[in-house]
Amino acid sequence: MKILLRALAAVIVVGLAATGYVGYRLNQSYQGFGEPVFVEFPRGTSTSAMAAALADKGVIRSQWEFLAARALRRTHLQAGEYKFDKAASALEVYGRIARGDIFYVELLVPEGYNMFDIAGAIDKLENKERLPALSSAAFLAAARNPAMIQDLDPAAQTLEGYLFPNKYRLYRHSTGQQLCRQMTNEFRTRWKALNAKGNVHDTVTLASLVEREARLPQERPRVASVFANRLRTGMKLDCDPTTVYAALLEKRYTGVIHRSDLDSRNPYNTYQHAGLPPGPIANPGISSIQAALTPADSSYLYFVARADGSGGHNFSTSLSEHEAAVAQYHRAIAK
Repeated sequence: MKILLRALAAVIVVGLAATGYVGYRLNQSYQGFGEPVFVEFPRGTSTSAMAAALADKGVIRSQWEFLAARALRRTHLQAGEYKFDKAASALEVYGRIARGDIFYVELLVPEGYNMFDIAGAIDKLENKERLPALSSAAFLAAARNPAMIQDLDPAAQTLEGYLFPNKYRLYRHSTGQQLCRQMTNEFRTRWKALNAKGNVHDTVTLASLVEREARLPQERPRVASVFANRLRTGMKLDCDPTTVYAALLEKRYTGVIHRSDLDSRNPYNTYQHAGLPPGPIANPGISSIQAALTPADSSYLYFVARADGSGGHNFSTSLSEHEAAVAQYHRAIAK
């Protein structure tokens, strides 16, 4: 009996030692790679295949550690691409895959960006090499096709105006079409929340002008009132950003407005054509859309930037007042 008890005790000790060793190995950090590595698990990848891929890339020391972690945790593992850039234990690696902590690139689209700005931001993304299906050209090709927004705006010529400013996650297989869908879906959600009754095409077009002209949020309703008053009286809008957009469309913008830009007969140039341009010239945020829907009650017809660097404007009701404000601006910047 004593011999049996001793044998059982020995088995228990060995078992505890083995358990302790497994626990030690599963919690020990390991890094068998130099540069960051990416490991992709297609949907349906088995646990053993995941373990083999992770060991092959040097993310874990050996396959059995990951399989042991699986035996302990027994949680669902999620498909996707994962980035590993520092030492981690097998349990930590397992936990990331169980959480679905997959690799993504974040694209920030500020208010007032047009589709060309967004394309430029795509080109500047970090880790862009991990987005093989997305390029600035692919994005612009998708953005120039208005099909996904024409149920809401039948007059849309492109998706400009409806690529809602926000922060977007891009994954390894994200395409220009998918990004545009994300952005237009965000616009739909925001527009629906406003419960707006105005014409969406005219509202977003006006809002895009407001967005590009008004740097201070509190001035947006007043800037909108200037444009609304000019539209009501038949005056041309004389909006500088429309001349810039016309030049962008014609691939001749150099970073500054030239006399030739002001004289251009492009339909978007509001120095040459009365009324709103054919469509939005940028993608406005909510406050600019709200300003377009409910402009301030004013008799302003003009505005010019202040020279104090505040981003604000001086507003005028008459041409003589405006000319005086413009002269004051030029005197201030000449000092």
